[in-house]
Amino acid sequence: MSRFSEEKKEKEEKAEEEGKETNTLAFSIFDEFSSSSSMRTVGLYGDIDEERAAEVIYSMMSLKHSGKKEEEVEGSEEKKVTYEPFDMVVSTAGGIASEMFAIYDVMRLVQQDCDIEVLALGKVMSAGVLVLAAGTKGKRKIGRNCRVMLHGVKAGQAGYVHEMETELAEVKWNQQRYLECLVECTELTMKQLKRFVAKKSNVYLTAEEAVQYGIADEIV
Repeated sequence: MSRFSEEKKEKEEKAEEEGKETNTLAFSIFDEFSSSSSMRTVGLYGDIDEERAAEVIYSMMSLKHSGKKEEEVEGSEEKKVTYEPFDMVVSTAGGIASEMFAIYDVMRLVQQDCDIEVLALGKVMSAGVLVLAAGTKGKRKIGRNCRVMLHGVKAGQAGYVHEMETELAEVKWNQQRYLECLVECTELTMKQLKRFVAKKSNVYLTAEEAVQYGIADEIV
């Protein structure tokens, strides 16, 4: 092997070792950062479909479990169990009603023990509005330039008349339940919501209006 080849090989080996050290350092920093409380965050960014809903649901369950703490109770053998809150960042144009309800139900279940602090950014529309509203009251934040949009449930169906009648009944149920859940989570009344839906067009709200209607609590 020539001297030039030996030097080239040494440089390559040295570069490879330096690369390994850099990767190790990068992974170490990432692991340290991800183990901190600042990383207790789940993101709902994009359309609400089966895949994204599954990611959000499993992340919420995991974050609740990982935030569990047991403390000794003085003068008792029992332990006090508490849960660290976690954040949810939401930016979505909406999506499938059934997946929205799945996320909503899990949020309600998790919040029996653990607060969910929601931050709305960019756009929160349709199905996403209920997800924002379902955060822990007093801890639902919204970006100053975020746009909130409400409308009635949309659907399309083709087939036999009896099939379309069945599907229409299901769409009506979804819309009624969507409105009922919003009434439970916000300051909006059923009368107000039905008036929005009756417009048969998208109703856009500013961040200030979202706070006014109790969809969010604070503008950031």
